[in-house]
Amino acid sequence: MPAHEKQRSKKPTRSGGRAKTDIRNDHLIFGPLGKSIVQSLPIGVIAFDSDLKIIEANTQAEKLIELGDFIDESLAKGADSPGSPGPDWTEQLKSVVLTGKTCEFDSVDYKLNGKTKLLQIVCTPLKKAKTARILGGAVIIEDITEKVNVQRQLANAEKLATVGKLASKVAHELNNPMDGILRYINLAIRIIEQEKLEKPKEYLTQCRQGLMRMVQIVSELLEFSRSTYASLEYVELEQIIEDAIRTMDMRAEACNIRVLRNYSRGIPQIRNGSLFQVFCNLIKNALDAMPTGGKLSISTRLAADNTAVVEFRDTGTGLPVEHADAIFEPFFTTKDRGTGLGLAICKDIVERYHGRITAENAPQGGSIFTVYLPIADSP
Repeated sequence: MPAHEKQRSKKPTRSGGRAKTDIRNDHLIFGPLGKSIVQSLPIGVIAFDSDLKIIEANTQAEKLIELGDFIDESLAKGADSPGSPGPDWTEQLKSVVLTGKTCEFDSVDYKLNGKTKLLQIVCTPLKKAKTARILGGAVIIEDITEKVNVQRQLANAEKLATVGKLASKVAHELNNPMDGILRYINLAIRIIEQEKLEKPKEYLTQCRQGLMRMVQIVSELLEFSRSTYASLEYVELEQIIEDAIRTMDMRAEACNIRVLRNYSRGIPQIRNGSLFQVFCNLIKNALDAMPTGGKLSISTRLAADNTAVVEFRDTGTGLPVEHADAIFEPFFTTKDRGTGLGLAICKDIVERYHGRITAENAPQGGSIFTVYLPIADSP
């Protein structure tokens, strides 16, 4: 049995609130005015005595952690897990009371009511005003989940901006020499064909395929580095989708893939921009996932919040669960010959519309990509 449990052989009884102790009598916490102020704070505040027994807590603290009789047990309830134990809360809090030194925990995963929050926790001593004798401590808790998410998004945006600038420079530098090399290879293949030399033709054909692969990467890097729309005319959403389908028609037919449409009426026109490229990429990904045939269903609808929803549902191999969070990151790919830029470009374009794109596995197999596009006022 842990030492702190031996000291707590008698659990505190509660009648109409937490038990009063010397720390309350010394007027160190929550007088009438102080209590009103503390209750209005957007952060959790908990006071405890030298035995780590909770004396007082504001309403916000009760929303952030599962409060029990003792502060260390309350923190451990949601912060500790079998595979990832948290700090030794008893030792840390006892140290605060004994040494008078504050300790901080910047990012603590705390699970409450089935949801995990990221908390910043500060443990500080409470001292008697006249003698400076330490009578207990206080724990200040702030929910930093949203703040951390915003910081991560900003960091990701900065990373993408840097990648975009680099991509643009590299792509422009490579474009001209690659174009020249490709022309010379095509000329050499033409002459070798006239001489009927098979081996040199085979070698040059392999070179051309590799070079075409580089051309594809460069063109996608250039697209990824752009920050403006290709055009801004208002068109029917179904028209953009149909244009993208026609581009992939022959490939779908060759792979024995049926494309089904289910378009809703009444969706206002939308600025075209680069949506054609988004839909082309999503259709191409679906076809790649069904090399032996299958079905691609494309549907549209207008959501209650005036958002156009376009769904691409295929019967292919589905998404790798372990990489679900990374598929929209630049240069991430599960394909043998993929560039890892197609979905990143889609995400970038959709977000310029202040929309979003999601991906998930379908319950019956295959994958579902959904594009959400806010509808602005029509011209």
